[in-house]
Amino acid sequence: MNPTDQQTGNQTPERANLYSGARGTAVKVLNRVERTDSYLDKVLDAELRSGELNDADRGLLNEMAHGVLRWQSRLDWVLNGFSHGNFAKSEINVKNALRVSLYQILFLERIPHAAAVNEAVEFVKRIRGEKPAGLVNAVLRNILRNLEGIRYPDPAEDRVQHLAVFNSHPRWLVKRWVDRFGFEETERLLRSNNERPALSLRINRLKVEVGEFLRRLDELGVSYTGSTYLGNYVRARGLSRIGQMDLFRDGFFTIQDESAALPCLLLGSQAGERVIDLCAAPGGKTTAIAELMGDQGSVVAFDRYEAKLAPIRAACERLGLKSVALQAADASTLEHEPVDRVLLDAPCSGMGVLSKKPDIKWKRDSTDIQPLAELQRRMLSNAARLVKPGGVLVYSTCTTEPEENQEQIGRFLVDHPEFIVESGAGFVSKDLLTAEGYVETFPHRHGMDGSFAARLRKKSDSAP
Repeated sequence: MNPTDQQTGNQTPERANLYSGARGTAVKVLNRVERTDSYLDKVLDAELRSGELNDADRGLLNEMAHGVLRWQSRLDWVLNGFSHGNFAKSEINVKNALRVSLYQILFLERIPHAAAVNEAVEFVKRIRGEKPAGLVNAVLRNILRNLEGIRYPDPAEDRVQHLAVFNSHPRWLVKRWVDRFGFEETERLLRSNNERPALSLRINRLKVEVGEFLRRLDELGVSYTGSTYLGNYVRARGLSRIGQMDLFRDGFFTIQDESAALPCLLLGSQAGERVIDLCAAPGGKTTAIAELMGDQGSVVAFDRYEAKLAPIRAACERLGLKSVALQAADASTLEHEPVDRVLLDAPCSGMGVLSKKPDIKWKRDSTDIQPLAELQRRMLSNAARLVKPGGVLVYSTCTTEPEENQEQIGRFLVDHPEFIVESGAGFVSKDLLTAEGYVETFPHRHGMDGSFAARLRKKSDSAP
């Protein structure tokens, strides 16, 4: 059977061998992300866990897969220009081999250009044969001869198109942000989204003091900086095989962006209280709440699918948390007796996490936001029923879009006059708050993921 007749999933051993090495695996990963509804982090994690690559190649694979999706619009613009528009019509293996090669040429200084070209040519030769490989060779070598002459859309003619291509974001999203923020701030946001993110580590103060943890990092030679806003967070670079680190296996830290801690702080849970965490997977906020409560009280984590609870269970065991219970349930229809505090970290468009998940910007469309807002509205309305009088409901997202954030809360307050907004002042830094007291963060302003959170208090005289 001709290997080109097969899909990239469920490969025979002969087929899988065609995608060997970091660059071949990167093409395989990119193919699957483009062809299916799979997200990069899941597909990439499966390849990194396979054990077929050494540490250097694992790092290169991670860099190339994220890098190509981060810069896809700019890469495609160049490749279309140098292939006279034929790139867009190319077979998927050829397209992604060209993208991987050009990414190395434009963004990775330590890889010789000739090596990047030769690897792509040899890969396409294995997959598609001599003629397509020859075309790939011609396109890439023509780009090499004209690197200094590459031209992008003229900002004087169409500034939105220039920003979209040069900073590699979909045009619909760039236009939306330009209308909201203006050109200059939008450009800063786009650039921030394209930066390689540092790892944020949340120190588990139930197991280790912050000073002791930092001393342990120093002993390991880990480079880190402290957080501007949170005392138990550090940002680290250069960590690899984290799952094998004693510090991680012993439960001394969790990988979590600083923005994800803010709704947990806003919740203000106290030891001994009962808390519900809706849409809890993968569990970072669940475990953060339990740590903030000193592991004293009850945190019930719900997610729609039983399989998504397994990582939360594993995290609780690693971190030594005993106060967390797990249940599978739909947040929009869940029945439960009212509790002291409820966190709804709602499904959203994810426009705040593009630096970590660059594939999201190519999988989303402007028409996705309204259906998501309707789902959030249903979940939020049901979450209100789960809060006892005098209790607190925190609504949060990892997006930057008003329909899912401020406008969502505005509609909720009309529908639920038994709730009032309480300012986040006293729970988080005032630098992270809007005039209304909502948490709102942006990568280019705060050095963390884009996010939103609102603290809502149910009036004490509300009927149970």
